[in-house]
Order: sequence, then structure tokens, then C-alpha cells
Amino acid sequence: MAAAVVLPLALTACTDNAAPAATGGASGPIQVTSSNDACKVSTQSARSGNLTFTIQNEGSAVTEFYLLAEDGLRIVGEVENIGPGLTRNLVVTVPAGKYTTACKPGMEGGGIRAAFEVTESGSQAAADGNLKALSEQGTAQYLAYVKDQSEQLLAGTRKFAEAYSAGDAATARGLYASTRMHWERIEPVAESFGDLDPKLDAREADVAAGEQWTGWHRAEKDLFPPAGYAVLSAPERGKIAAGLVADTEELVNRTGSVELTADKLGNGAKELLDEVATGKVTGEEEIWSHTDLWDFQANVDGARIAFESLLPVLRQKDPELARSLEAKFAVLQSELKTHAKGEGFAYYNELSPEQVQRLSALVDALGEPLSNLTAAVVL
Repeated sequence: MAAAVVLPLALTACTDNAAPAATGGASGPIQVTSSNDACKVSTQSARSGNLTFTIQNEGSAVTEFYLLAEDGLRIVGEVENIGPGLTRNLVVTVPAGKYTTACKPGMEGGGIRAAFEVTESGSQAAADGNLKALSEQGTAQYLAYVKDQSEQLLAGTRKFAEAYSAGDAATARGLYASTRMHWERIEPVAESFGDLDPKLDAREADVAAGEQWTGWHRAEKDLFPPAGYAVLSAPERGKIAAGLVADTEELVNRTGSVELTADKLGNGAKELLDEVATGKVTGEEEIWSHTDLWDFQANVDGARIAFESLLPVLRQKDPELARSLEAKFAVLQSELKTHAKGEGFAYYNELSPEQVQRLSALVDALGEPLSNLTAAVVL
């Protein structure tokens, strides 16, 4: 589990060709060159404290630059909309630890990533004691996370739709679970759009008589067909695929105007864990593909990122609850790792009843204190 980063209110500073406000070490700012197919960072390590990344876009498309936590999910700092030929600065205060740098040419997908390490400098930046500032900072970081995950969802959906509509079932099956993880990580935000959620994520049991069934689970049944099922025709697959892409494009457009507050983050974290308890740990979400543990992991990821976004506030208001939640997230994650296989997980129907019970018990153990998160940070 990556340690949470406590950052000052001025999380990032973005300027065009301006003198940097801080340095990347004795040799000056850390130079980043982004092109259409590369992300060159002048060093893979720096000392803790105030760091400046100077990002030059030498590509032909607009790019973005991210400094991510070691898990590759939580965004420590970002600079967006760096046009071709432009230079912008990212200024962040970073404690010692392992991180990931990423350029995102064309602002699509997961970006071109590399490991980055920050070693201890011996001096500690003062934590901002302003709880309101910390709360606003946390929601800003989470909004950046939602934007990143929705963009990766769209890129993955386009690849999946291309394979599925072309009848390349093997490729589509290989992309199904990993692409859906981006949706599951931000499910509370996605579900807030009441018209898009049923189009994209409705299970067959959720569809009322006479309603059209579309989305991921419609494709799932076709790709992992039960006995006696008649697979869809090419035009039918094409219609499902086109709908997935169009609805996901609309989701990305809408997430750009989402407004979040600390209470929504806290409630969203609990909602994600409830999703695990009621659907993923029971095997009801992916009843044909049995890829429930991919969804399980993604829901836990999303809940943890929301929690970590509020952690600086929680540490000041209820340090005991902060320690308890950190420990319980770590235990649950450790248990999930025992079911990892390659880049994915065991299929749900491969788990024994005892293994399912163990996972369920750990979800319940985390859910109880997590239900106290919102009250602890907003009251």
C-alpha cells in the first residue's frame, strides 16, 4: 500500500516558459521531454521536498504529465493541456517514497510510464494545518483520478469494441475484465449519471421486461455464452460495440464537470465497498465470465484512493480511525493478492467456499470503520 502524501495547498503550479518556483535538486529542475511515443525524464530519482518538473512537449498532439503514487493510481500532481511546442512546470512537495512518472500524448490511455524514486533529504515540509485547505486539496486530487480513470476506460473500450464488433472473441475476452476495472474504480461517480449507468452496466436481471439490454454485461454473455445460448450476429455485435463507445464518450464528457466534496468522497468509498459485499464477493456481478475478482480489486482501489485523498484531514481529526483503516485496507489487499494470477486473478468459480468466506469477512471488517469516515472528516 502506498503511503499517503501530505501536500501543501499549492499542489501544482503551471506556467508557460516561466522560471520554476522550486528545484528538482542541486542540478535544477527535472527536465521532461514528451513526444508522440516517448516520455524522457532527466533523472529517475530526486531528494524529498519541493520538486519542479519542467515539461517540454515536442510531439504533435496535446500532452499531459503526471506524478503518480507507487500504485500508479493516486495522482500526486499533474499538468494538463500542454500544447505542441509549449513548456509547463509542475511544482510539488513530495516525501520520500516510490512514485511513477507518466506522459500522456493525445491525453488518452494510461500514458508512457516509468519508475521514479524520492530519497530522504533530511528536511520535512510542514504539513498544512488548515483542514478546509486539506479537504479541498483531497477532492481536487480525487477529481484528477476520476478524469484519468475515465480516459483510460474510453481508450480500453475503443479497443474492446473494435475486437468485439470484428468478431475477434479471443481478443475481446482478454480485454473485458481489465477494461472494466476503470469503470469499477469510479463506479459511484459513473452511477451518478442515472441515464448512462443502466446503458453501460446493467446486468440481465436488472433489465425490466420490454427494455433494451445494452452495455458490458450484454457483451459479456455473448463472449462467455452459457449452454444453449445463440451468439449475436455481426450487426448485433456492432450495435452493442458502438453503444459502448458512444456512452463512454459521454461519460468522459460529463466527468469533466463533476463537483465533489469531502462527504461525497467518504460516502463514495463506503459505496464501493458495499458494491464488493453485495456483488463481487458473491459472484453475482460477472455471472458468465466469472471475472468478479478483477471488479473486486477495482472497487477496493477506488475506495482506497477516496480514503487516501481524505487521509491528511482524518489524521488530524481522528488519528486512531486513520490507523485502523490503513491497516484494514492493507490486510484486505494482502488477501486479494493470494488470488492473483499473472496480470489478473483467479476466476470466481475457482475459489473455494472457505476462500470466499475469508474475503467476505475482511470486507465486513473494513466496512464497519469505513462507515465512520465521512462523519470523522466533515463534522
